[in-house]
Amino acid sequence: MDIKKLQAIVVDALEDVKAQDIRIFDTVHLTSLFDRIAVVSGTSNRQTKALAASVRDKVKENGGTILSVEGETTGEWVLVDLGDMIVHIMQPAIRAYYRLEEIWGEKEIKLGAAKRVSQRTASEPDEGAPKKAAGRHLTTASSPTDDGMKKPARKVATKKIAAKTTATKTARKTAAEAKPVGKTVKVAQTKTAVVSAKEAAARKTPVKRTAVKVAATKAAPKTKTAD
Repeated sequence: MDIKKLQAIVVDALEDVKAQDIRIFDTVHLTSLFDRIAVVSGTSNRQTKALAASVRDKVKENGGTILSVEGETTGEWVLVDLGDMIVHIMQPAIRAYYRLEEIWGEKEIKLGAAKRVSQRTASEPDEGAPKKAAGRHLTTASSPTDDGMKKPARKVATKKIAAKTTATKTARKTAAEAKPVGKTVKVAQTKTAVVSAKEAAARKTPVKRTAVKVAATKAAPKTKTAD
């Protein structure tokens, strides 16, 4: 198994059981016995044993080889020998006492790089697995070279809504500008109103004239007739 794939599998197995302070070191330039060493902490005997079992099972599932597992009886320091990689699972006090990082820690490998290798390996199809043919609807819709490829319906609907909103705002603004402000608008009277006004004036005129005539008669001095 490729060493990068192996270290990615180990990291995933340790994270599945909530391992603490996982550190991986490249030891190619220090020894020819193994290429990688991993140092990790477990909070109890039970967790260290569970971490070792998780690593063992994950490596076996992916076709790797387990040479030996030591220290499971006490659980203070469990060593899993994978051939090209050695995994040290230790309780915090034991780890602080032996300080393996000072011996093998010249060239540390970041966990982010190991995870990226794991994700890339999982996304690659198996060589022996038959490739599935893409459906016609997928190839037609996802073809990047199709000049007449339609735009997503969501974008088109969004543009239509935006255009409708703009038209509504424009119409409201035009109506507001056309509305007169502070001006009096004269409305022409209808023919019926004009006729009614004339008839009322005609009825009032004789009354006014009679009243004037009576007032003038009363005000005029009386003339005596000659005997």
